[in-house]
Amino acid sequence: MTLSVGDKAPDFSLPGNGGTTLSLADFKGKNVVLYFYPKDDTPGCTTEAKDFTAMAGDFQAANTVVVGMSKDTAAKHDKFIAKHDLSVLLASDEEGVALEAYGVWVEKNMYGRKYMGIQRATFLIDAAGAIQEIWPKVKVKGHAEAVLEKARSL
Repeated sequence: MTLSVGDKAPDFSLPGNGGTTLSLADFKGKNVVLYFYPKDDTPGCTTEAKDFTAMAGDFQAANTVVVGMSKDTAAKHDKFIAKHDLSVLLASDEEGVALEAYGVWVEKNMYGRKYMGIQRATFLIDAAGAIQEIWPKVKVKGHAEAVLEKARSL
């Protein structure tokens, strides 16, 4: 499935950090930054989560909630959050249902070996549930700032 700006964002209901269940519908009336990342506690993923955490107040001021998603378990997310003092919400999509719906479960190629994995991507969803911006194949450096700038314009 390929999503485009203007499409209704696919809903999900998944285990979240802290024993919660996270659903897109829970955030109705707020903008949502939904960012997909490969794995907890790896260099790029940690930097991205820390960058979003550092700007948490700015996102909140822009009526925006930040949710990260990977295939890691909710328990692993809790350890990741505690280790790095993160304030972002993290959803666990072990079955890959939301990853498929958002088109970020893709074939990757590393050193000639092909495998399925998560493409680092971010979706900015407005308060009505429509996708307003998509950042495919995210480069971490400066990404959180670019997302915040766009969120402020909604």
